[in-house]
Amino acid sequence: MTDPVADFLIRIKNAYMAGRKEFSVPFSDFKKRLGELLVEQKYITSIEEEGKTPMEKVLVVRLKYHGKEPAISNIKRISKPSLRTYLKARQIKATSRKFSVQIISTPEGLMTANEAKKKNFGGEVICQIW
Repeated sequence: MTDPVADFLIRIKNAYMAGRKEFSVPFSDFKKRLGELLVEQKYITSIEEEGKTPMEKVLVVRLKYHGKEPAISNIKRISKPSLRTYLKARQIKATSRKFSVQIISTPEGLMTANEAKKKNFGGEVICQIW
Protein backbone atom coordinates (compact mmCIF):
# COMPACT_ATOMS: atom_id res chain seq x y z
CA MET A 1 0.00 0.00 0.00
CA THR A 2 1.36 3.41 -0.93
CA ASP A 3 0.91 6.69 0.88
CA PRO A 4 -0.20 9.34 -1.66
CA VAL A 5 0.53 12.23 0.73
CA ALA A 6 4.09 11.03 1.37
CA ASP A 7 4.51 10.58 -2.40
CA PHE A 8 3.34 14.20 -2.98
CA LEU A 9 5.70 15.57 -0.33
CA ILE A 10 8.66 13.56 -1.61
CA ARG A 11 7.97 14.72 -5.18
CA ILE A 12 8.16 18.33 -3.96
CA LYS A 13 11.45 17.64 -2.20
CA ASN A 14 12.92 15.76 -5.17
CA ALA A 15 11.84 18.44 -7.66
CA TYR A 16 13.58 21.10 -5.57
CA MET A 17 16.73 18.96 -5.32
CA ALA A 18 16.70 18.50 -9.11
CA GLY A 19 16.25 22.25 -9.65
CA ARG A 20 12.96 21.85 -11.52
CA LYS A 21 10.49 24.70 -11.97
CA GLU A 22 7.37 22.54 -12.02
CA PHE A 23 6.12 18.97 -11.82
CA SER A 24 2.81 17.12 -11.87
CA VAL A 25 1.15 14.58 -9.58
CA PRO A 26 -2.10 12.60 -9.83
CA PHE A 27 -5.07 14.65 -8.63
CA SER A 28 -6.74 14.34 -5.23
CA ASP A 29 -8.70 16.90 -3.22
CA PHE A 30 -6.41 16.37 -0.20
CA LYS A 31 -3.23 17.05 -2.22
CA LYS A 32 -4.87 20.08 -3.83
CA ARG A 33 -5.72 21.58 -0.41
CA LEU A 34 -2.23 20.76 0.89
CA GLY A 35 -0.76 22.52 -2.16
CA GLU A 36 -3.04 25.53 -1.62
CA LEU A 37 -1.75 25.78 1.97
CA LEU A 38 1.83 25.72 0.67
CA VAL A 39 0.94 28.56 -1.73
CA GLU A 40 -0.61 30.56 1.16
CA GLN A 41 2.54 30.02 3.22
CA LYS A 42 4.68 31.07 0.22
CA TYR A 43 6.53 27.75 -0.11
CA ILE A 44 5.42 27.15 -3.72
CA THR A 45 4.32 29.55 -6.46
CA SER A 46 1.10 27.87 -7.58
CA ILE A 47 -0.86 24.65 -7.88
CA GLU A 48 -3.27 24.12 -10.77
CA GLU A 49 -5.67 21.37 -11.72
CA GLU A 50 -5.43 20.12 -15.33
CA GLY A 51 -7.39 17.50 -17.26
CA LYS A 52 -11.09 16.95 -17.87
CA THR A 53 -11.91 13.39 -16.86
CA PRO A 54 -11.08 11.93 -13.43
CA MET A 55 -8.49 9.60 -15.00
CA GLU A 56 -6.74 12.51 -16.76
CA LYS A 57 -6.72 14.96 -13.84
CA VAL A 58 -3.32 16.02 -12.54
CA LEU A 59 -2.05 18.79 -10.30
CA VAL A 60 0.70 20.94 -11.77
CA VAL A 61 2.89 22.37 -9.01
CA ARG A 62 5.13 25.37 -9.76
CA LEU A 63 8.03 25.69 -7.36
CA LYS A 64 9.37 28.86 -5.78
CA TYR A 65 13.01 29.83 -5.46
CA HIS A 66 14.82 32.67 -3.67
CA GLY A 67 17.56 33.37 -6.15
CA LYS A 68 18.93 29.87 -6.72
CA GLU A 69 17.89 28.60 -3.28
CA PRO A 70 14.67 26.56 -2.98
CA ALA A 71 11.91 28.00 -0.78
CA ILE A 72 11.68 24.63 1.03
CA SER A 73 14.82 23.18 2.55
CA ASN A 74 13.13 20.06 3.96
CA ILE A 75 9.77 18.33 4.38
CA LYS A 76 9.05 15.68 6.97
CA ARG A 77 5.97 13.44 6.99
CA ILE A 78 4.88 13.20 10.64
CA SER A 79 1.72 11.07 10.69
CA LYS A 80 2.00 7.91 8.62
CA PRO A 81 -0.59 5.26 7.73
CA SER A 82 1.18 2.84 10.05
CA LEU A 83 1.50 5.32 12.93
CA ARG A 84 -0.92 8.22 13.14
CA THR A 85 0.09 11.25 15.21
CA TYR A 86 -2.60 13.42 16.77
CA LEU A 87 -2.41 16.59 18.87
CA LYS A 88 -5.06 18.26 20.98
CA ALA A 89 -5.37 22.03 20.58
CA ARG A 90 -3.60 22.68 23.90
CA GLN A 91 -0.71 20.41 22.86
CA ILE A 92 0.11 22.46 19.76
CA LYS A 93 3.25 24.50 20.42
CA ALA A 94 5.28 26.93 18.41
CA THR A 95 7.72 25.05 16.21
CA SER A 96 11.36 25.07 17.21
CA ARG A 97 12.59 26.20 13.78
CA LYS A 98 12.21 29.85 12.88
CA PHE A 99 10.61 29.43 9.44
CA SER A 100 8.87 26.11 10.03
CA VAL A 101 5.21 25.25 9.51
CA GLN A 102 3.24 22.21 10.64
CA ILE A 103 0.17 21.18 8.63
CA ILE A 104 -2.68 19.67 10.66
CA SER A 105 -5.83 17.91 9.45
CA THR A 106 -8.67 19.20 11.65
CA PRO A 107 -12.46 18.73 11.58
CA GLU A 108 -12.56 22.02 9.60
CA GLY A 109 -10.02 20.77 7.01
CA LEU A 110 -6.28 21.26 6.56
CA MET A 111 -4.67 24.24 8.27
CA THR A 112 -1.39 25.33 9.79
CA ALA A 113 -0.69 24.57 13.45
CA ASN A 114 -0.95 28.28 14.30
CA GLU A 115 -4.42 28.54 12.72
CA ALA A 116 -5.54 25.35 14.48
CA LYS A 117 -4.34 26.68 17.83
CA LYS A 118 -6.16 30.01 17.31
CA LYS A 119 -9.39 28.19 16.40
CA ASN A 120 -8.88 25.69 19.25
CA PHE A 121 -8.77 22.65 16.97
CA GLY A 122 -6.66 19.57 17.38
CA GLY A 123 -6.09 16.94 14.73
CA GLU A 124 -3.70 14.74 12.83
CA VAL A 125 -0.26 16.23 12.20
CA ILE A 126 0.35 15.66 8.48
CA CYS A 127 3.80 17.14 7.96
CA GLN A 128 6.37 19.74 8.95
CA ILE A 129 7.97 22.03 6.39
CA TRP A 130 11.02 24.28 6.78
